[in-house]
Amino acid sequence: MRDKDTASLREFLKGYRASDDAEAYPTDQQERLPMPPMAVHRGGEVMELPERDVTPFGVLLENRCSRRKYDGGPLTLEELSFLLWAAQGVKRVAEHYTMRTAPSGGARHPLELYAFVNGVVGLQPGLYHYLALEDKLERLGCRANQADQLTYALAGQEFAGNAPVCLVWTAVPYRSECRYDSHGLKDVLLDTGHSCQNVYLACEELKLGCCALAAYDQEALDELLGLSSAPTDAQDAEFAVYACCVGRPQ
Repeated sequence: MRDKDTASLREFLKGYRASDDAEAYPTDQQERLPMPPMAVHRGGEVMELPERDVTPFGVLLENRCSRRKYDGGPLTLEELSFLLWAAQGVKRVAEHYTMRTAPSGGARHPLELYAFVNGVVGLQPGLYHYLALEDKLERLGCRANQADQLTYALAGQEFAGNAPVCLVWTAVPYRSECRYDSHGLKDVLLDTGHSCQNVYLACEELKLGCCALAAYDQEALDELLGLSSAPTDAQDAEFAVYACCVGRPQ
């Protein structure tokens, strides 16, 4: 039986909304209060760890970082294809679940992946949807002044709105709720983090730069995607939960 408050619980998954709340309720950091400790020590015995060997994967982890400055050059279609596969690629399809390149609680994979394309060789600018089960792209059209509208939806972050590609993850919560009820909502955000980290590592491999984006206007971004932000417990409800822009670093 589904929780009666499913719609309200889903609202927690939604992101930044442009409002006066930030000014009305400043954070402790804005109030210049002391910052919390960066780590916790529990008082146990402390032991040294052996020095680690540097492996190719270790180099990727060492170099992984957010990059916000791009040289303006386009991505290739092959690079975009690799990023999409790294984020949500399907390795195996079973009767009621899929195994993918990123983990998901109960293999429910409640995410969809979109790409706002401003600069990819061989692709017209516009909004694209990654069809993970088919490993294909579907074009959903292009808005006038797409980069400007995307910048607005991404809380005014121009580097993101004008990047060659901006990936946006959306959630279809019922895929997880059908198995775990409202407890599955926690998995939605965990899964998004798994998927975005794959994009970071894929970008390091391809010598690209990327930056994850948690600040966005929910209504504006959902509207750009052709989705609704209205609270609902409908099984087909879908809304944005994360974004990541990609480009060639300066």
